[in-house]
Amino acid sequence: MVRVFIVYDAEPDAERYERHAELCGAVPGGTFRHGKVFGAPMGEPLHAYYAEWEFADLDAFKAAARTEEFMATGKDAMDMGVPFHVHFVHVE
Repeated sequence: MVRVFIVYDAEPDAERYERHAELCGAVPGGTFRHGKVFGAPMGEPLHAYYAEWEFADLDAFKAAARTEEFMATGKDAMDMGVPFHVHFVHVE
């Protein structure tokens, strides 16, 4: 399984993020989830918002990453103006 793990430094505007989530949901072959970070084991959380895609395997991720929908999500995320960090994770 492959996951694309995204953390946002601040919580995005809820209405604006719903539009972004719809765009993310249109990426073929993946399941998109997102939500507010509500805590950390010690101190304040480093990030305020979380999102992820889950793909069945590396081939499904590579196919999705080449689509216009996937590329549009990156541009849209930058347009929101909230700093974020993206990680690609291979889960055994």
